[in-house]
Formats: sequence, C-alpha cells, structure tokens
Amino acid sequence: MGIKPSYIKTLGTELLNKQRDSFSNNFDENKQKLSEATVIESKRVRNRIAGYITRKVNTKRRS
Repeated sequence: MGIKPSYIKTLGTELLNKQRDSFSNNFDENKQKLSEATVIESKRVRNRIAGYITRKVNTKRRS
C-alpha cells in the first residue's frame, strides 16, 4: 500500500458526498456503482477510487 494520489481522494470524496447511500462496504459493488455513476476509462483508476471509497465507508462504520 502506498500514498493515494490527490485525484483519487478528490474524486472519491466528491462521490461520497453526493451519493453516500449508493456505496457500501463491498469493493465489487462499489466498482459496479462507480461504473454506473461515472465514465472512467481506466480500469486501474476506477478500482483505486472504488477501493478508496470502500475504505472510507468501512472506517466511518467502525468509528
């Protein structure tokens, strides 16, 4: 694991603020929702954003 680029954090945070209810703590479901909500050509970028969102949802639920 490394440091996430700012564009991953920015996009992930924006999507979470706009569509918090549509994302869950499941990475595969978040990938699917992300594909429906946005047009991201790169599979790697989509997966990184979905992973960031999944991590944020999981940390919010624990605290």
